[in-house]
Amino acid sequence: MDLDEPTTLTALAALTGRLRAAGCVYAEDEAALLLEATAGDDDRGARLERLVAERVAGRPLEHLLGWAAFDGLRVVVTDGVFVPRSRTLLLVELAEQLAPPGGTAVDLCCGTGALLAALLRRRPDLVGHAADLDPDAVACARRNLPPDRVHQGDLFDALPGDLAGRVDVLVVNAPYVPTAELDLMPGEARDHEHRVALDGGGDGLDVHRRVADAAARWLAPGGHLLVEVAPQQVDAALAMMSARGLEPGVAEDDDLDATAVVGRARGGRG
Repeated sequence: MDLDEPTTLTALAALTGRLRAAGCVYAEDEAALLLEATAGDDDRGARLERLVAERVAGRPLEHLLGWAAFDGLRVVVTDGVFVPRSRTLLLVELAEQLAPPGGTAVDLCCGTGALLAALLRRRPDLVGHAADLDPDAVACARRNLPPDRVHQGDLFDALPGDLAGRVDVLVVNAPYVPTAELDLMPGEARDHEHRVALDGGGDGLDVHRRVADAAARWLAPGGHLLVEVAPQQVDAALAMMSARGLEPGVAEDDDLDATAVVGRARGGRG
């Protein structure tokens, strides 16, 4: 932020105060980003006031800025599309470690495509595809990934058929909030992200079961299915993997406050 422009420390302090009073935990950082976003605007004052008012009213900062920070990337985020959370980096890290050289990675329920974009930045040797049911998410992901590698449709139905039996890492940040708990979510998620990206059904694992049902057909021998879950869902998710012939495991990262369940297809590499 250039404080030699009309943007001043006084303005930063005033915006920070307004955002902090509205409950924004990282108020000073958000104020600086909003000031940066409006730098150079002819009607800067009016636009800044509009953005701050919308943030105070609960609209996600990422939707206001049009991007989210994720693993060193600025990922395009459009209205209604699920904002990538830092905890989902655990899936990226696992996929980076588990994918073989030149392997194939698929991101189902891709949202913005942030997971695959981060994975391909770390592992440019991989071939990547992404898919989502939500047309808004697909349009957004096509701005973060090669457009021809982002497919619209219901889970595996969206993917090119020739990927069957060839997927080495399948990352899935499917919705896992139980339906009865949606009203307990923070308003900026509940009111501004599409329900299809949040609602995981009765116990939060409805979509995960559908993915696991078909995973064996799509995974390469020794390939891995990686799904993000809440800690209280681990036992059910492990049983789900095992019941579908996948070798189950769990990964946790305290720093990211993240939990993932891993299912390995039988055969192939160890």
